[in-house]
Amino acid sequence: MTKKQKKMRLRIIISLVLFVILFVCEHMGVLEPLPWWAQLLIFAVPYLIVGYDIIFKAARNISHGQIFDENFLMMIATFGAFGVGEYLEAVAVMLFYQVGELFQGYAVGKSRQSITEMMDICPEYANVEEDGKLVTVDPDDVEVGTIIVVKPGERIPLDGVVIEGESLIDTAALTGESVPRRASEGDEIISGCVNGSGTLKIRTTKEFDDSTVAKILELVENASSKKAKVENFITRFAKYYTPVVTIGAVLLAVIPPLILGRGFAEWIQRACIFLVISCPCALVISVPLGFFGGIGAASKIGVLVKGSNFLEAVAEMTTIVFDKTGTLTKGEFKVTEMKPAGGVSEDKLLEVAALGESYSNHPIAGSIIEAYGKEIERSRVSDAVEIAGHGVQILVDGVMTYVGNEKLMKKQSIAYEPCESAGTVVYVGQEQTFLGALVISDTVKQGAAEAIHKMKNVGVKKCVMLTGDREKTAKHVADELKLDEVHAELLPGDKVDEVEKLLSAQKDGERLAFVGDGINDAPVLTRADIGIAMGSLGSDAAIEAADVVLMDDDIRKIASTVLISRKTLRIVKQNIVFALAVKAVVLLLGAIGVANMWEAVFADVGVSVLAILNSMRVMKNH
Repeated sequence: MTKKQKKMRLRIIISLVLFVILFVCEHMGVLEPLPWWAQLLIFAVPYLIVGYDIIFKAARNISHGQIFDENFLMMIATFGAFGVGEYLEAVAVMLFYQVGELFQGYAVGKSRQSITEMMDICPEYANVEEDGKLVTVDPDDVEVGTIIVVKPGERIPLDGVVIEGESLIDTAALTGESVPRRASEGDEIISGCVNGSGTLKIRTTKEFDDSTVAKILELVENASSKKAKVENFITRFAKYYTPVVTIGAVLLAVIPPLILGRGFAEWIQRACIFLVISCPCALVISVPLGFFGGIGAASKIGVLVKGSNFLEAVAEMTTIVFDKTGTLTKGEFKVTEMKPAGGVSEDKLLEVAALGESYSNHPIAGSIIEAYGKEIERSRVSDAVEIAGHGVQILVDGVMTYVGNEKLMKKQSIAYEPCESAGTVVYVGQEQTFLGALVISDTVKQGAAEAIHKMKNVGVKKCVMLTGDREKTAKHVADELKLDEVHAELLPGDKVDEVEKLLSAQKDGERLAFVGDGINDAPVLTRADIGIAMGSLGSDAAIEAADVVLMDDDIRKIASTVLISRKTLRIVKQNIVFALAVKAVVLLLGAIGVANMWEAVFADVGVSVLAILNSMRVMKNH
């Protein structure tokens, strides 16, 4: 609960206590001897405690030319009640309204904080060599063509080309790809990545403002402004409702006396009663309460929805876009296939590959050693030489062994059998003999296929996957999960462009959701109509940028959230229709002089109770 909400709750409690005391005093006749102005001052105390901000907002909006809103309606209705001597009703009406506002505050939840504060991809410094010494400078001050030095573990501050050194670069923050990429002399390199094992000298090719990392930060900051906020229903309703009832009250005060020829006093009182009755207390409470129930139902299944407008948007979702690594796949690389050559057993192939990779700290090597599952006998291996961009050359049991890619097999003139499987293919050869190939790939998450199937069942028309991974690997995953579209080898900016295209193809009333888990997904999460992030494994930036958070990373729960949101919307609409119907009847009775303000307030209470009970249905059966 925010400080503002705590303050509002305290104001409501104080006002409610004073209201109950004054209610008892009035009905016991304690206040009767006092003059009207003294009673007005007494009742003004709880009224101002709970409602001073409404009067301030109404006055401020009137000064800005925004007359007809819910604040104006509340002010004029309660002032009308004071005007006809119905002091208790004036306090009760304002109290009801503020209780509704507090509920609405709870439903909306905490406001989104600055996303850029969570983004730790922005480098703080760059190392420039001057007179044989490294000097730390601000990346903003580095000119194009400057040689910078990036030590192991440091974040690359600017885009450039490697002129000296070799290292593994962790690109996960930008591309979402878990496997580090090798960078050596002549390779282009982008800012925001983390340097792994070796020291690199890089000649910068862009200024900081034009670098990849700066563009990502800019995307995140600007994406929020592009995303249209769902207007609050009460505000939209009040734009039409408030002028109608205000003009209706004026006409009620003026026209009947002129036509019927009687005094104005009775009809002015009826007009004030009409204004008090017109206050949409039940509506104000029932709408946020319905959404509050829906948000509560979602939280019960481990899904955090950050506001009622996002719950409403989920109900209208027709397209869902997924990031691949960590969302649809585990982001853990395993040996998924072994293809030994003729006369070679799988055990032999795996053993030679594991021994061959035993000196490497690359994740691919780690996955092969993990699949082997036995202690590596170091005495069996020697003379390991890493051939950049090819693989490893090593003596295993005294036999020259080669473990690497197609280039290595061609270089050593080994007649290998090309493997077309999706994933990273590692070929193994000894002397001139081909032993076979291992396929290392990211595995699809358990339940991912079921999640896609469920989403189709709840009416999602299109399931799309965006990834920074290779085209072949991406298509393999898309085929396995039966996705409608796949776009591979994308950087964060490309992902935003693809989402923009999908958004522009949508019809009115259709919504697009994006599901992601990495820092690199923050710009896309913010740009989509609904951003859905992984809560337990996702980055802080992704969670902060998202509108919906899956607390246990189970994407099967998205379909359940769609069902909850639709049920919520249905119940909210029922509450709105019911509240408006009762309001119309009581307004009519008030206009002809049958209903007084107490009856109107009690009618509102009844509608509110029924609306609350109806809203509680959202919490069931989930």
